[in-house]
This record gives sequence, C-alpha cells and structure tokens, in this order.
Amino acid sequence: MEDRTRDRDLGMNRSISRRDFLNGVAIGGAGALAGGWLSARGWAVEASEIAAQDRPGYYPPALTGMRGSTDGSYEAAHALRDGDFWKKAGPPVDTKEAYDLVVVGGGISGLAAAYFYRRQNPAGRVLILDNHDDFGGHARRNEFRSGGRLLLANGGTYAIESPTPYSAVSRGLMTDLGIDPPALAAECEARSVYKGMKWAYFFDRQTFGVDRLVTGAPGGWFGKEGDEDWQGFLAKTPLSPEVRRDIARLQETGGDPMPGLSSDEKKDRLSRTSYKDFLVKVLKVDPGVIPFYQTATHSLYGVGIDAVPAIDCWGLDYPGFKGLNLAPGPYSRMGYTAKGYATPAEPYHFHFPDGNASIARLLVRALIPGAMPGRTAKDVVTSKVRYAGLDRADSPVRLRLNSTAVRVRHVGDRASSREVEVAYARAGKVDTVRGRGVVMACWNMVIPYLCPELPDGQKEALRYGTKVPLVYTVVALRNWKAFQRLGVRGIFCPGMYHADMYLDHAVNIGDYRSPAAPEEPILLRLTRTPCQPGLPERDQHRAGWVDLLSTPFETFERSLRDQLARVLGPGGFDPARDISAITVNRWPHGYAYEYNPLFDPDWPEGERPCDVGRKPFGRITIANSDAAAAAYTDQAIDQAYRAVRELTT
Repeated sequence: MEDRTRDRDLGMNRSISRRDFLNGVAIGGAGALAGGWLSARGWAVEASEIAAQDRPGYYPPALTGMRGSTDGSYEAAHALRDGDFWKKAGPPVDTKEAYDLVVVGGGISGLAAAYFYRRQNPAGRVLILDNHDDFGGHARRNEFRSGGRLLLANGGTYAIESPTPYSAVSRGLMTDLGIDPPALAAECEARSVYKGMKWAYFFDRQTFGVDRLVTGAPGGWFGKEGDEDWQGFLAKTPLSPEVRRDIARLQETGGDPMPGLSSDEKKDRLSRTSYKDFLVKVLKVDPGVIPFYQTATHSLYGVGIDAVPAIDCWGLDYPGFKGLNLAPGPYSRMGYTAKGYATPAEPYHFHFPDGNASIARLLVRALIPGAMPGRTAKDVVTSKVRYAGLDRADSPVRLRLNSTAVRVRHVGDRASSREVEVAYARAGKVDTVRGRGVVMACWNMVIPYLCPELPDGQKEALRYGTKVPLVYTVVALRNWKAFQRLGVRGIFCPGMYHADMYLDHAVNIGDYRSPAAPEEPILLRLTRTPCQPGLPERDQHRAGWVDLLSTPFETFERSLRDQLARVLGPGGFDPARDISAITVNRWPHGYAYEYNPLFDPDWPEGERPCDVGRKPFGRITIANSDAAAAAYTDQAIDQAYRAVRELTT
C-alpha cells in the first residue's frame, strides 16, 4: 500500500509517459520490431509490403519513452553473435540491387563516408543501411511539443568539440555544411537566460545520511566559475568536519606530494595511478571524500574516479594538483595520450539545440536533398525530415532504416572479386544487395560476426574495445519555476540514480527559440552511467550494458520522478503535476572505447587494436570513431575519409 501511495504521489499513475511510449512504438517502431528478430516471440514475422519509414506518420524524433538503442534495433545482431541467427532465419532474398558503395551504419561516420564518396564520384550510387529506426547513430534528435511550442534536445552526441584541433578534412566538411562553430556560438547562444542562477549539490540520505540541497557550489564543477568560496559552501553540507577540511585543502591549497621527481616522472606516475588512489593514497584525504567526487568523471569516461588515470584529471583541471608544479602540455605513453592538454588554437565548441543530430541532418540534406528541406545550418534545426524520401529508387543515394546487416562477404575469391554482397535483416526477412565497395561504419565489435572471412588477428583487434554505456534522459517540464525559486540551473547528485541534472543549454538559432521565462515549458537534462566501481574499465562497461538492456522504462521513470521530487521539492516541484513527457535515451553501446593506461598495455605506434582492426580487407574498409579509439565527432569524420580513400585510390 505504501509503495502504491508513493507511486501515485510521484505521478506514476499518470498516462503521459507510458502512453507516449506505446504510441511511439506503434507509429515509428512497428517495422523495427517486426524486423528485430525477437526470438522470444518467434522468428517468423509477417512483413508488410510497405517499409516502416515509408508509412504515413513515421517520425522517430518525436517519440518518447525508451529511445536510443530501442527494442528491435539489436536483436538480430545479438542472435548473430550467439550463433543462432542463420539457424532460424530464412534464406536470403536477392533484391538484384547493385550500388557503387554500400555503407553499413547511418551515423555521422557512415553519412560522412557517403558524402566523401559522392564528392569523388558524383555519379556513384550509394546505399546506406542502419539498424535503428532513425539515422544519426548516437547523434540522435529528441523533439517535444509542450505548451504549443517546439522543444529540442540531443539524445546522444552533445556538441561540436574535440580535445585536439580538427583536421583539415573534418573542418572542411563542417565548412561544406555551413557550420562555423565560433560564429554560431557568438550569434546563437542565449547567455542571459539563467543569469544569477547557480549550480548546486544534492546530498542524498542513502550516501550522505540526509537529503540536503546546497546551492552556490563554487564554479559549478570543481571551481571553474562561481562567487562563493569552498569553505562557505562546505559549511552548509552534511559532510563531516574531516571531509570538509580535506575537500577545502584539495580545492584551495596544495603541497608537493612527490618531491624530488621531475615533471615527466610525476606525469608518468600519475598515468599509472587512478584519481581515487591519488586522492586517498598520495594526498592522504579522508576516505569520506571519495563519494563527493566519485561520479565526477561519469559523463566523460563512463566510469568513476576509481578507473580514471590521475593524469587525465590533472589535464581536466580537477582539484589536488596545485602543488605538483607540472609542466604544461600533453603527456604520452606508447599508444596513449592523456586527455585535456592539447587545447585547439581555435577552440571548437558549439551546441545545436538537438546536439550533433543537426550535423547528421545536414549530411542527409547534402546527400538526399528531397528528404530535407532548407539550405542553411540555421534552418536545418526546424526543418522536418521527409522519411518517405530517404529510400527512393530514383535517388542516387538511399538511406534504409530498420535494416541490420548480418553478413558482408566478397563475391567469389577476394583477390579477384569485383563486388561485395551485403545481407541485412528487415521486417522479418533477409535481403541481399551488392556493392563495388563497402564501408563498415558500424561498431568494431560487430564486424567480426558480419565478416567472418577477416583474419583472426584483425577480428581479435576489432573485439578488443567495449563501448561505453550511458543514458541521456530528457524530461519535458511544464515550467521551471522551482529552479527559479531555488536559484539553481544545474544540480550535481553524486549518489543518486542520475548523477546530474541541468536545464537545457539555451540556443536561439534560425526560427528556433529557447525558453526564456520560468513560466514557459523547458527541457531538463539528466545523465546516468551504469558502472560497477572496483572492476577494470572494460568489465565495468560490460556490466553496464547488461544493466541497461535489462532495465525497463518503468524503473527509469520511477527513479527519475523520485529523484526530482526529493531534489526539487523544496522549490515547490511536483512530479505528478510538472512533468509532461519523458524520453530515456538508452545507449548500452555508447561512446567509443578510449584506451586506459591503468588497464591497457603500452602498444607501439601502429599496433593498437584500433590500428590493426581498421586495416582494409579487399573491397571492405572500416570507419567510425571506434577505428580511432576516440569518442569524438571529428574522429568519426576523419575515419570515414580514410575508409573511402582506401576504396578509391
């Protein structure tokens, strides 16, 4: 009875989220589910003559509920991995379709590969296959209609940024698409919307003994902005005197805990020490400090400070390094370069309202103009994709959704083959097409199952990385009065289900306008990274993707509503009244894995798994950010360019 009462207070009895979720499946996911090879429901699924993306009303960006890697997008791949797919699938049907290039994967890397190929071969015919119900890969768009206005959010990749300067290739593509990040940032970012509103920490009773919101956190995150000193902030927290003392010491003072060592020697030692161990074993802080910082690295690394090298945290300006007197500049070991030091001469950082989904949309416009109206990087934000125009027989470039590649092999002997056959599962059957070349712009980990003829060493290299699981949750709020009353724009919740929450970044671009007054509807962003502290990083990622695939939407919703009630309740927030929609962007296989010197070997140059894994194989080449072991948009673009050149030169 108590649980049912709590659910009612949280709004779990309201039909909004679950109704939208079910409607979303009915409108946009029926074809994906039919083609998803749901073995638990049987393999033989009758297919409709009309592909899902060609049906009236098909518009995935507007779906709510469980998004990201949705049911229907991964079952065929899992069956292939488990050795069950070809035992139950019917014989492939030859569509007789032939292309100059087939691209497996419709994310930014796959779309960029098609773009680069067409630039070199303007008459070339290209087919792009993607297993999801929408294009863009992790550059996914969320649309909400709340209070009569359009609200946009990124369901994945957030911004145009990189830890190193963009290459001439990736910058050139941005220019071709009309994207000038510094100019857009200067013109479009609405900086005064949250003026005077600060960042806060919420200390939850399960972790810190009491529920308490403490506003005015210096700098929001580790002292980078703000007007309150750490001593004053910490005095308001429920932390013990010993913990408050040590946090203040980390933030405001510092001696040299490694006397007698050169800067390079210190950096080397920091590259072999986790940030947690640096704090506890080197700086000798009270262990009670760790829960305050544990999740600080979640959104960037997908793991906590127990699995992140201290050298990276120095480069990211985390506390505790003031007394070390380390020389500026990057630190590298064999096969590994620490993050945070190689600042671009011309910094790139711009956030479209839908994140880098706008880059994917601009690429689609360049490839298939009839499917995407408009002409500029500004008007693309409010343009509506004509999904029925993505896969037209008369178009030189076709984008086929809900289509999971299940086999890629040369026709005849690889050495003399002139074509590659690609089999893909869609709507309950397997079809085949042929291409003069294939770019595998999908995840490295699936390629060995798709291309069993690859050399064993290359397959082993492709399997090495583990994608980083993560969740981007977006909540449509009817207003943001509670945030105004509390005087906060973002809140760090280091012990809770979602580790942080913040009002969406305000950007006014083209005809799109962000909310400007607390009475207006707005989007709230939250992140969750399911990891298991204490395990090696790749093992934490494996545990995380199992966690995400086994967690139902209801669990996310209940945890979310409870968290918002506890954190924002003092500001008058009512989750049963103030939430209008919820989208959980679930990515069991999210970021590309970046090598970690705490757990990975020191590989010689050119011998990292990504170097070995991306080698061309006949008429098959490999792209995506996995091929660079770097989870950045520019790397996905650069790898697409390389993969196309390997096919065409």
